Amino acid sequence: MFFRQYQLGCLSLFSYLIGDRTSGRAVVVDPQRDISQYLDDAAAEGLHIERVIETHFHADFLSGHLEIAAATGALVSYGAAAKTEFAMDPLEDGQRLTLGEVTLDVLATPGHTPESISVVVSEREGSEPWGVLTGDTLFIGDVGRPDLLSAAGASADDLARALYRSLHDKLLALPDGVRIFPAHGAGSACGKNLSTATQSTIGEQRATNYALQPMSEEDFVTAVTTGQAVAPPYFGFAARTNRSEHELLDDAGEPSVLSVEEVADLLAGGAVLIDGRSASEFASGHLRGAINVGMEGRFAEYCGDIARPDQPIVVCTDPGREGEAKVRLARIGFDRVVGSVGDVQRVLAEHPELAVPALRISATDFAGWDESDGPVQIVDVRNPGEQEEGVIPGARRIPLAALLGRIDELDPMMTTIVYCAGGYRSSIAASALTAHGFTLVADVLGGYDAWKVAGFPTEPGKP
Repeated sequence: MFFRQYQLGCLSLFSYLIGDRTSGRAVVVDPQRDISQYLDDAAAEGLHIERVIETHFHADFLSGHLEIAAATGALVSYGAAAKTEFAMDPLEDGQRLTLGEVTLDVLATPGHTPESISVVVSEREGSEPWGVLTGDTLFIGDVGRPDLLSAAGASADDLARALYRSLHDKLLALPDGVRIFPAHGAGSACGKNLSTATQSTIGEQRATNYALQPMSEEDFVTAVTTGQAVAPPYFGFAARTNRSEHELLDDAGEPSVLSVEEVADLLAGGAVLIDGRSASEFASGHLRGAINVGMEGRFAEYCGDIARPDQPIVVCTDPGREGEAKVRLARIGFDRVVGSVGDVQRVLAEHPELAVPALRISATDFAGWDESDGPVQIVDVRNPGEQEEGVIPGARRIPLAALLGRIDELDPMMTTIVYCAGGYRSSIAASALTAHGFTLVADVLGGYDAWKVAGFPTEPGKP
């Protein structure tokens, strides 16, 4: 057996290449959209990818099933409950796929989504299972959230009950020594308590995973439907696109460099300018109207909070990273990168009238804010689970993913102070508010963590 796990940290994604060296046959499970690593590794191992298995319709990224099918002729497979707009070979509950000696057994494990499946891997037919690819049904330390399809009419309560049965009747029926390989790790918005570990076992999760502890179905439903992060706005788009025919990713080439006049015209026409430099570089000077989403973090996901899939995007990056920004955005289906700023430092030097700084305030200076300085509105853009640990007194709790949808709750003429946990998301939020016409916005350096360490007052963040 050949087995390789791939980790894409910026989207907390795990994908897999599984093959049989005796036959040269292989499958890829839950691939990311840029697929060269799977093709290169399969070629190096003498394997032919004959099938792409998707454990469900992913909402947090655009999968590479169509790209692999076009490159290799592979079949695309989802669980039998899935409906797609393209040719697909459905997999039934209990179906066995044989690659040679290596076998794959399909388990229907609905709950995170109705069509979710898990794939049990055995090194040879008749042997005890070696591992199980659990998709978003079972994570390390958590289980898949059942609420993402609420907007599409699926009941979170019904899906949670289906998830309970999938876990107890299917996955926990496997031997304790079976290795667990999920589709996501820590940081994913598809759960709330994911571990940084890359693999586990059924027995370890039975003993340590909060959602697998002895409890009634009712208690389980409550446990897995509360405290979830706000789903990024692009999730529905990505899930729909993954079941549809769409253009294949062309990851070659760099975005064309635009003039300042072209950038201005695009912004006036509804485009968004995303500055991928660090928050400190952005604060020292950026093009008016830019939104700061640092490429050192969860760049694509947070771009999905402040841009829309059909919106033209202009990127501004450190030199040489324009193509990377384009590919990372394409991983969530944001394909409308229409150009780049180019050498932003040169542009700012040549057009000082377009250069503006970002305002950042220390926790100490903010704590010393005097009412005589004028009224201020405070915005906490952390996720609900983080906010429950405490908030700065008087803060409005609007998670970053909900910010643009709730922007009318804020007064654009009032001084606005934004904070997150450490300062990355607050720079995104502050620059987004500024780009949407707020007159004076600053974010807190070091965020809530700096505020709390300094011993300044907090108040309970009730659920």
